[in-house]
Amino acid sequence: MRLGALLPRAVLVAMAWVLATAAFTLAADKTSIIGPQPATTAASVPPPVLTVPAVDSQAFVFAKGILEDAGFGWRVSGPVHGYSGNKVVSQSPAAGTHVIDTGAPVIVLRLARGAYAENGTPEDSSTYRATAIKLAGARHVQAAPKPALNKKVPTKKVPTKKVVPATKPKPKPKPASTTTPPAARPPAFAVKGAPKEPLDEMTLRARANRLAAWIGTHPRHTSKNVNRWLYQHAWIVDGANFGWSHGEQALVELIAIDSRVERMWGVGRRSEKVARAALARVRRLSR
Repeated sequence: MRLGALLPRAVLVAMAWVLATAAFTLAADKTSIIGPQPATTAASVPPPVLTVPAVDSQAFVFAKGILEDAGFGWRVSGPVHGYSGNKVVSQSPAAGTHVIDTGAPVIVLRLARGAYAENGTPEDSSTYRATAIKLAGARHVQAAPKPALNKKVPTKKVPTKKVVPATKPKPKPKPASTTTPPAARPPAFAVKGAPKEPLDEMTLRARANRLAAWIGTHPRHTSKNVNRWLYQHAWIVDGANFGWSHGEQALVELIAIDSRVERMWGVGRRSEKVARAALARVRRLSR
């Protein structure tokens, strides 16, 4: 009687052990057949692409400013050096080329002598380190879809309708222009061969005032801040030496800015000497 009572319980334990073994074997077979799942990787973000601006036929003082504003470095190649009044005759890569933003992709310039005298030290490279040029690949160019070939498109016959000639509306009178032409800026003095002051740019005095306000909000000495200050500094000094209007007032403001930069950033003494020499020249030629 005791053996008969234990027999059903033993059968149940044996059946449970068989089912557990079968489930473990099936799981092992699935793992060996399917294998580990590959890890998913995040999609790579394409690097930003820059477009090379056109600076050929520009005065060198304008060309370097255009390149720096667009995020490029530059280097002068050839026998003619980087003086403000010289003219750009070629650039490499050419204008419109798409390049990968490597930091400050370098543009190589070749210059020709201008009529303006070559005074001081030439600038044959950007004040910050230029980086290598990497042309953007074809993935950045979207090709137009090709038309399907050898496919006949059924045409539907459209009933023709008589066209009634419409009366031509009378042209509306053009509104009077509200934009005023830029005011003339008489030069402080004439310099043979110097480029004319661009009227679509702010005056030298306004540029100096804006630079002073910007310096006041950027107390940290960083390479980006220094490069911007040097670019605006060169623009004001070169423009004043070309005889552009309000050059004397702009240089007085610039010298005060340089003194402030020396106190804030610990640099600028050499730039202040350049500005003072330009101020003395401008005052002498303006008499």
